[in-house]
Amino acid sequence: MEVSNGVKVTYNWLKEFVEIKITPKVLAEKLTMAGLEVTSLEEKGQDVIFEIEVTSNRPDCLSVIGIAREVAAITNKKLKVPKLVYGLKSIVYSKRQNKKNHQPSTINHQPLDIDIENKEDCPLYTAKIIRDVKVGPSPDWLRNRLELVGCRSVNNVVDITNYVLFELGEPLHAFDLDKLNQEAIIVRRGKTGERLVTIDGEEKELNPDILVIADKKKAVAAAGIMGGKETEVTGDTKNILLEAAVFNPVIVRRGKRLLGLESESAYRFERGIDLEAVEKASQAAAGLIEKVAGARCVLAKASGTARPARKNIGLKVSTVHKILGVNIPAAEIKKILTRLGFRVKRGAKNNFKVEPPTFRPDAFLEIDLIEEIARIFGYAHIPTTVAPVKPQPAINETGDLVSLIKNILVGLGLNEVITYSLIDKDLLKGFDIERAKDAIEILNPLSKEQEVLRPLLMPCLAACVAYNLRQKQDYINIFEIAKTYLKSGGQIQEQYSLGIALCGVRSLWFAGGHVQDEAGSLHLKGILEGVFKRLGLAGGDYRFIKRGSNDAFEVRVKNDNIGILRRLGKEALEELGIKNKEVFALEIALEKLLCHIRIEKKLVPLARYPGISRDISLSLKEDITIEQIQEVITQRGGNLLREAAVTDYYKGKPIEPGDKGLTISCLYCSSERTLTEAEIDPIHTNVVKALEERFQAKIR
Repeated sequence: MEVSNGVKVTYNWLKEFVEIKITPKVLAEKLTMAGLEVTSLEEKGQDVIFEIEVTSNRPDCLSVIGIAREVAAITNKKLKVPKLVYGLKSIVYSKRQNKKNHQPSTINHQPLDIDIENKEDCPLYTAKIIRDVKVGPSPDWLRNRLELVGCRSVNNVVDITNYVLFELGEPLHAFDLDKLNQEAIIVRRGKTGERLVTIDGEEKELNPDILVIADKKKAVAAAGIMGGKETEVTGDTKNILLEAAVFNPVIVRRGKRLLGLESESAYRFERGIDLEAVEKASQAAAGLIEKVAGARCVLAKASGTARPARKNIGLKVSTVHKILGVNIPAAEIKKILTRLGFRVKRGAKNNFKVEPPTFRPDAFLEIDLIEEIARIFGYAHIPTTVAPVKPQPAINETGDLVSLIKNILVGLGLNEVITYSLIDKDLLKGFDIERAKDAIEILNPLSKEQEVLRPLLMPCLAACVAYNLRQKQDYINIFEIAKTYLKSGGQIQEQYSLGIALCGVRSLWFAGGHVQDEAGSLHLKGILEGVFKRLGLAGGDYRFIKRGSNDAFEVRVKNDNIGILRRLGKEALEELGIKNKEVFALEIALEKLLCHIRIEKKLVPLARYPGISRDISLSLKEDITIEQIQEVITQRGGNLLREAAVTDYYKGKPIEPGDKGLTISCLYCSSERTLTEAEIDPIHTNVVKALEERFQAKIR
């Protein structure tokens, strides 16, 4: 069974839980706006399949009932009781036992002990013994529903465990009882050198980092990951042991990686399972097996706790209004949270005490509740307001400065992206080797793509460029301001970095037609100069210095090396799968830049009198910088010189090799009067003479 990155549900399946009166397309839009991105819609027969991307902090949405709960909240409908939970025919529940520990009594005194060696590895394990099972093909309704969500039908017992997994989100496993040593189920760590042949026929070597399910003789399953071949349910199976449990997410994640296995069960266990859903799912599956396979459940046992600790969260209505900027009535706030499964009690002064459901371990702060309210209320219903403008805003905090730089870059036409802090170590190939060595590795990564904390932004931006190229984008201009992470002296250091990446060709239109403008290093340099200018840095405050080859430049501000501007090399492009394209990127240490900026602004009135513009065309040595030239012009131009800017650059005949041709436009202006040619001529002549003497420039 292929493991999806998210969850698949069908429209008709959701309708069994919620009365839906909107079309699948409208429902997909509403789910996406509420934070559950519907990545695709596919019509199949009389049904529609939703493929939904679920973030790692929302394991409750990896099931039909989880998505249905979101649909009910979004559409203001009631969530129906799952039809799947049938009453078990064979087990008689003792009222005293049910009230006390939720365990049914035994019918035929089947001996079974559950031994959990470490309750941190397995907080809860339940087992049901089901006899006289008739294993065979699944009924059409069951097989068809599983196939719609991408699950291959095996047999009626296995299909029922998969059905419950997809519907309720609790992974189950059925063992052939007659192939087990029936006296005990033991949840323990694997032994060094111990081996297990999994259901897919692969022999795996176990070790103490892997949690296993065992009988008194041997390991029979990798806990939460995959069952063993020897005890799988086949056509000859007559009796089964049905497992429903909760395993430590870290242990499952580590075991999955060590064994090189993927499964729908592991995908859910490594993100966290709701303790209170375990017994419900087990009863549902046992009831279905009785109904579909003509069996009878004769024993139910459990070990561990089924009641996790709960904690109330204080929620102030005034805080909701302050954060969201909209007055949502207290009654509506309570209604939204209740529909999402939260228990809400009204406290003093129109405030609430909120108890999160056990399937929402991600909600433990007041701000988490406010986020839930915002996404269900609808971001589109939160009005856009213009913040008051201060003549001289005080920008001192790093966060304010970061926002300022983001606004500058957006104003320059760039698009902001947000990439993951965790990346694939191979992604660092072709970038800064020293930083790659100091990358911080994750002990138990969710996947290979999340092995290390990024030491650089540049690889993440390059990967984003590669993704957009695959989407047939012709021109990509992106930036990100985020933290990078390094080890230094045994300590982890976090620092803000600014990264920019350009790739491709854009069409620039004008009255006479259009030109094809291909991204290059000069575009990056121009963008960075624009940022520096807005941050109050003068042309002489920063430099770009060649580093090794013409493809890389150090960025220096007042002799402080703050970053690098470069064209990505062949190795980096090959790792990303970028062909026949050039990618240009820069990355600077933002905190090094911020200590040099001057953002205080001084109001200067517009000139009341016209100025006089004079051009200087000259040739001079190529290694003379624009900053040096502007410094001389500023010194000799005096108070009447308002601006000196390069308007043309040329290399080639008739300019001599090693030289460059420049045209510099100088603007002279006075705030008191209209200047005359007689006033400007001697000043401009002095500027030209200074350039000739200082740089041996030739006037053209």
